[in-house]
Parts: sequence; C-alpha cells; structure tokens
Amino acid sequence: MNISAFSWRSIFGVNIPIGIIGIILGYYILPHKEPLFPDAKLDVPGILLFFIALSLLIIGLTTIEKNNPVMGSAFIIFSLACWALFIVQEQRTKEPLINLFLFKNRNYSVQSVGILLVQMGISGVLVIMPFYLEIVRAIPPDTTGLIVLALPVGMILTAPISGKMADVIGTKKPILVGFSLCAIAQFFLSTITADTRIGYIGLYLMLLGAGTGIAFSPLTTALMNESSVSDRAATSGLLRVMSNLGSTLGVAAVIFIAILAAGPKIAEVSSHLIPPSDLVFAFDFAFLFGMLISFAGLFLMLLVTPSEGTAHQ
Repeated sequence: MNISAFSWRSIFGVNIPIGIIGIILGYYILPHKEPLFPDAKLDVPGILLFFIALSLLIIGLTTIEKNNPVMGSAFIIFSLACWALFIVQEQRTKEPLINLFLFKNRNYSVQSVGILLVQMGISGVLVIMPFYLEIVRAIPPDTTGLIVLALPVGMILTAPISGKMADVIGTKKPILVGFSLCAIAQFFLSTITADTRIGYIGLYLMLLGAGTGIAFSPLTTALMNESSVSDRAATSGLLRVMSNLGSTLGVAAVIFIAILAAGPKIAEVSSHLIPPSDLVFAFDFAFLFGMLISFAGLFLMLLVTPSEGTAHQ
C-alpha cells in the first residue's frame, strides 16, 4: 500500500516507528537478569570473521543475481576462505562464538539445517509471488500485498497451536507435518497459470504459511533442547544466523531459477513482443524448487533420533 501512495523506498520507513516502539517496550517490560557467566569474554576475532564471511556470501549471491557471475563467484570464494578461518578460530579459542562441537550431535546439525530450509522455502515465495501477481496478472501493488498477506496469516494461526502440540507429543511429528504441508503448498503453487483464481492462490499461500508455522516453532524448541544451558545463548544466535542465511539463499535461488528458466523471454516481454503470461512457466519452476527444499527438510527430519534433550520424541 505504501508503494501505491509513495515510492518503493517508503517500505523501509515502516520499520523505524516499529523499532522505536520495540526499544521502549523492551526497556520497560523485559525483566533485568544478571548474566549467567559474567566472567565470559567475547570472541572478537570470531565475531569479525563471522561478519565478514556472511557479508561476502550475501554480496556474492546478490551479485550473481545481477548477472555478474564472475564477480559474484569471487566474493563467494573469499567468503569460503573466511568461513574456513572462522572454523579454525572457533576450534582454537577457549570461549568460542559458536561451539562447533555441538555439531557432532546429529540432531543438532540436522535441526539447524532444518531452520535454514524452512526459511529458504518461505522467503523465496514471499519475494517471487509479487512478481507473478504484478507482471503476469497485472494486479496493482496494494492488492498484491493483501494477497501475499495470506502467507503470514497462515503462520499466525498455526504457530501457537504447534508450540502447544510439541509440548504434548514432542517436536518431531509437528515438524514432519509442517514440512509435508509446505511441500504440498509449493506443489500447488507450481501448477498456477495465468488464469488461476486469486482465491486459490491465496489458499495455497495460507497453506504454505500454516506448514511453516507448524514446523518452525518445534524446530527452534528442539534445537534449544539439544544444547546445554551454557550454549543456549550461542544456539539462539545460531538460530538467527540460519534463518537469515536461509532467507538470503532462498531469495537468490528462486530468482536465479526463474531468470534461468525464462531466458530471453524476459527481454521479449519487456519489448512487448510476447504477453507476460508466457513467463508463467518460469515461476512454476521456482515453486518446484521450493517443493524440493521442503522434501529435503522432510527427509532430514526423519533422521532425528530420540535423545535426552528432546523429551517425548
């Protein structure tokens, strides 16, 4: 809606009052607790290497999206080098930013990747669906925003219920159900055409949001339960990292696949030589990729085994 009334840059201004309100509420509402380990030291070299490695990776993926694969690949290679240095640093320091020994626990490793895959699936759809609605269907931005809103609504409706279910039946079953629903929703999205009813598209998006909401909450709980009390702060940070990395990879992947599938037809549509509806198949390929991501998450979750840290599994 902001885009219809103002420029596209105005969408970033929405976060300013939200951030200010969050800071004020956090200051007055959140309880003050003494640190569990007041003598702990920050792993400054690890923090710097992590920041540089992640930044280079994001820049590299973004550069590849802009049809500059050579420069993008160079950034990614430098990123991999920084990741290697980060791993060496974390193994050498006494108080690492991320305790890499936690990844020797298969459940911890698998569920960390699960967080990444959930975010990859949903972020890709959130980015590419507006292009389909606006380019192929010629729907205005404000209406497009309302249609895409079905996805977070699905998450809001299911996430609290999923959390309660995980407390009763354990985390594994809700996660499997969530990934299954995501795969089904992505399959339905891959079948849309230039004439698919908007109501059906909204239903598919809500189903994807519901699956994401069902899977994400138990995933975070399961991952936290696999770590000791002293490692839970680092695990909480890892959750955010995997979520952000999944979002970045998901957006980069679906845009790359859609552009690759469309090929020269993008220029032909821009030149009005062919109708925008001829690009539908490119969006379908992108949604099929999302379905494969969900199936990968489903398969990985089958590898999770019962452990002392995850009750009721």
